[in-house]
Amino acid sequence: MDKKLRKSSSDKSIAGICGGIAEYFGISSFMVRLLFIFLPSNLLIYIIFANTLSDSPPSL
Repeated sequence: MDKKLRKSSSDKSIAGICGGIAEYFGISSFMVRLLFIFLPSNLLIYIIFANTLSDSPPSL
């Protein structure tokens, strides 16, 4: 199983970070977005992920 954390190409609101995390863990992207709203340092974590995660390959 070669599973990597990547930005989502299909479930994007801004950069695809929450969608990518949701795909990786197999949970709803809505739940991940709620976690980002309630985390104290959510903006910093989102910016770091947006700059470091690679894009997922486009699906055909």
